[in-house]
Formats: sequence, C-alpha cells, structure tokens
Amino acid sequence: MSASGLDPILAAFSVEDLPTVNALLNATAAVLLVVGYVLIRQGREQAHKRAMLSAFGVSIAFLACYLVYHWQVRHVPFLGPPVVRVVYLAILISHIVLAACVPVLAIVTIWLGLADRRAAHRRLARWTLPIWLYVSVTGVIVYLMLYHLWPGAPATAMLDWSRVALQPAAILKVESCRT
Repeated sequence: MSASGLDPILAAFSVEDLPTVNALLNATAAVLLVVGYVLIRQGREQAHKRAMLSAFGVSIAFLACYLVYHWQVRHVPFLGPPVVRVVYLAILISHIVLAACVPVLAIVTIWLGLADRRAAHRRLARWTLPIWLYVSVTGVIVYLMLYHLWPGAPATAMLDWSRVALQPAAILKVESCRT
C-alpha cells in the first residue's frame, strides 16, 4: 500500500486512540494465551506454538503502542472515589511490577520451547503463563477504570500530531543522501 493510500487511515487515528488500541491488544493477547494453553493441553503442539507466538507478537505491538502513547501524552490521573482509588492503585502497581517481568519470561520461555528444551520450557511456562495472563487482563481492567468507569479530563498530547505529516519523498531523499 502506498503512503498516499495510508494517509486517510492514519488521519482517522490520533494519539488519544492508543489506550483503546492497547486494551484491544491486551485482550487479544489474553485470548491467545488461553487458546495456546488449551491447545497444548489437547496435545496440539504446532497450533499451540502458533498461538503463543501470536500472543508474543500482539504483546510486542502493545508495547510499541504503549511506549508511543506515554512518550506523547502526559499522565492521566485516576478520578474515581478514594476507596476505589486504593483498588485501582493495587491493580496498577501489581500490573506494572509484573509487566516488567513478562518480556524476559516470555522470551526465555519461547526460546526454550523453540530449542526443544521441553522440561525447562514447561517449568518456566508454569510461571510465565499466569503472570503474562494476569498482566494482559489487568491491563484491560486498568483501561476500563481509567477511561470508562471514572474518566478524567482528556489526555493532552505533548506533540500535536495534526501538524505531523508523513512525507515519504523527504524520507527517500534523506536515505539517498546517505548512500
């Protein structure tokens, strides 16, 4: 697809859409993780492998969107009642701490599986799956609490994306100058 074909699609999105995209990616990862677990319990190893690698790919896409969003948007405060705020913070803190572990756990678990080190893969997967699943599900819960159940003021972007246009010709000129 040409850059000009992408322009209408990109114009329809803004940085404020990324939390919803992130929640959808988290939910998709959670579904793929459960599907992968069910598949391996059924002895369908190749289908399990595809589901888990898909969950990893979706999680990578989530991480990219998450980083772009938080690079662009200032902090979004939770505006729910104080009692609920305690619950929100407990979920958020556990989510963040465990989310920091997921990339390493997932990469090592996947590597062990691809290297056919089944015993080590199973031992680590017993920890990786519930942690990864918890992080994916609590990511959706945090999104719902922050943006739908107790929405605050709209997040403000640090960069005005309406002023940023894709200009593939300029990029090509820069690339051709480097060669």
